[in-house]
Amino acid sequence: MLDFIYYPVSFILWCWHKVFGLVFGEASAIAWILGIIFLTFTVRGIMFKPFVNQVRSMKKMQDFAPEMKKIQKKYASDRQRQAAEMQKLQKEHGVNPLGSCLPMLLQIPVFIGLNHVLRAFTMPPPGGGPKTENYFFTQHDVQSYVNAKLFGVNLGEAVYNGVGVVSGGATNVGFQWGVLPVALPLMIVASIATHLTARHSVARQNAASATPQTAIMNKLTMYIFPLGVLVFGALFPLGLLFYWLANNGWTLMQQRLVYTKIDKEEAARKAEAAEKRATLGPKPGQKPTAPKVGQKPVQQKKNQPAQTGSQKKVTKAGSAHGFAQTTPAEAAAAAAAAKADGATAAEPASADAGSQNGSKDNGTGVPGLLKDSTRKSGRKRR
Repeated sequence: MLDFIYYPVSFILWCWHKVFGLVFGEASAIAWILGIIFLTFTVRGIMFKPFVNQVRSMKKMQDFAPEMKKIQKKYASDRQRQAAEMQKLQKEHGVNPLGSCLPMLLQIPVFIGLNHVLRAFTMPPPGGGPKTENYFFTQHDVQSYVNAKLFGVNLGEAVYNGVGVVSGGATNVGFQWGVLPVALPLMIVASIATHLTARHSVARQNAASATPQTAIMNKLTMYIFPLGVLVFGALFPLGLLFYWLANNGWTLMQQRLVYTKIDKEEAARKAEAAEKRATLGPKPGQKPTAPKVGQKPVQQKKNQPAQTGSQKKVTKAGSAHGFAQTTPAEAAAAAAAAKADGATAAEPASADAGSQNGSKDNGTGVPGLLKDSTRKSGRKRR
């Protein structure tokens, strides 16, 4: 019925058993225990990315938990509207609630499959006779597992065999007291590991997002679940207890690594935001400069039109290529000389009129050119 689970689990276990069997021997209990442990590491390594997404999703949900509380309070009487608003809020923040449950859901089939495969090593076939195969394991592999014992106890045995779902229909129903000295230390260590894993996860929760339901779940995961491992661990075969220990050990180390990485990323983002604020803001001790009373805003001058070549070109008086150009100093000197000589203002005016009309009386014989008296007014031509 669940062969789609049993075959992949048995194949991974078969691969690792072959690897460690080359070192410790195929019938060695150490080879089988290491095979179970590395089966756990393989499955958890495949689920590493979903676990990281789970942690990030939980972190985001804790950040906008106050908004969720407001929605719950606002639509307390309308459950349908409340659910719609919650989905809208989760979509805006990019949070998938199912993503936080995916790693746990993927571990359940592995747990069920490994429990069945380990117990199937000692289960007789329906028609009787010796067991010839166990999914990917051949008859030789089955015999090596049966002969592999830890302190005289087979890895497929449990303290109590009597529950059909857990024991897989084993024939030796009842308490196996010879298994207790080996199983009890494993049960205690597995219970402590479960408590430490749950405690480390609860310590990461945001106090602002705490709800009565959250507090109940935290107590269940930190105390009730470890107690359940201690009590119901008597129903698990020894190999499954090693799986539980390896799984909790991996989870604890993975949480520390992932949480440390996320904390560093968040600290880097905060430092970058603070640096941007410091760059855009005024320097320490610098006073803001306010405009003076009545001061007009400074306007930028418009671009002046480009001058033509004829405007840029400056020539002297009497030149055949342009008009005479005088500076302000020369104009002032000419005015002073005109007053000194008693010249009238009509003379330069008449000279200018003659020059504009292109008269030949300007003394140069070239129409349009200025007379020397225009540049040096009041002086007589020699």
